Amino acid sequence: MSSQEISEENLPSEQDTAHGAVAVADDPFADPGLPAHKPRIQDIDEEAAKRSERTVAFLFTLSMLATVGFIASFVTFPVDQIVYIWLFGHVSALNFSLGLTLGLALFCIGAGAVHWARTLMSDVEVADERHPISAEPEVKAKVMADFKAGAQESAIGRRKLIRTTMFGALAMVPLAGVVLLRDLGPLPEKKLRETLWAKGKMLINQNTMEPLRPEDVAVGSLTFAMPEGLKEDDHEFNNEIAKAALMIVRIQPADIKDKRQLEWAHEGIVAFSKICTHVGCPISLYEQQTHHVLCPCHQSTFDLSDGARVIFGPAGHALPQLRIGVNDEGFLEALSGFEEPVGPSFWERG
Repeated sequence: MSSQEISEENLPSEQDTAHGAVAVADDPFADPGLPAHKPRIQDIDEEAAKRSERTVAFLFTLSMLATVGFIASFVTFPVDQIVYIWLFGHVSALNFSLGLTLGLALFCIGAGAVHWARTLMSDVEVADERHPISAEPEVKAKVMADFKAGAQESAIGRRKLIRTTMFGALAMVPLAGVVLLRDLGPLPEKKLRETLWAKGKMLINQNTMEPLRPEDVAVGSLTFAMPEGLKEDDHEFNNEIAKAALMIVRIQPADIKDKRQLEWAHEGIVAFSKICTHVGCPISLYEQQTHHVLCPCHQSTFDLSDGARVIFGPAGHALPQLRIGVNDEGFLEALSGFEEPVGPSFWERG
């Protein structure tokens, strides 16, 4: 319908301007003004207001309990536990409980805030004229006055139960994030300083999975060994072999320059950590004539005839040596564990 087809009877007449409306007969898009305010039951019935207050407090309290449940779930459920839950099937108990409790904690805070605003805070609509971006002193004073009025109308000072439970819920929810910091990894404790090597542990050939005898190690050969009792199907195999892997080399005793190395060897058979002291790569390249081993990652080079000291590359210190001997059955065995941490430097090796 065009504007020409609108009859005078259909044009809006002048409206009541009590609420700031400026309607004229020839303006079809006149501001109708704000509707009359209708009080809610909570505004006229204090018992209804008390019920709303208790509802909001209940939601905030439920949020606190859910946060406690989140922390308890994180501590209680193992990472690999799977449970069956109707409608969801087989799920991770940890993930399901964390999602459920954290979601409930956040939902209850939001629901409590919404219910508080809709039933107890002032719902009177206020029209305000637009003003320039730069506020005048009078505007700033008005904003502060409006803020104080809003705080008074929210009844946060008078509704102590709501205020206390809200602060409690908001204070406890961040604890969920603090607990999640645990997922940065378990505390290493002394795990990085210790390996499975100990006095009496036999040296097991990683290729044959049999204990090594001195005659099994030829001069100039390189053999890889691991401690007795460690199996490839063990749950912690990768973690343990990454620290306990050995290089076994036989050198003519006359060619060994380091006195302690000779004392810790058996008939020229020396055992050094296979883990590079730069960033932990496995060393596997051996040069028979020079007795040098090379890390393939960053070319750190170690002299196995001189205490496995670094002669080239970014590695910071020599490879740790394992003291070995022969047991009553003629097998090579460790006479002690490593006397220093294996692998790259960490925390100043302290």
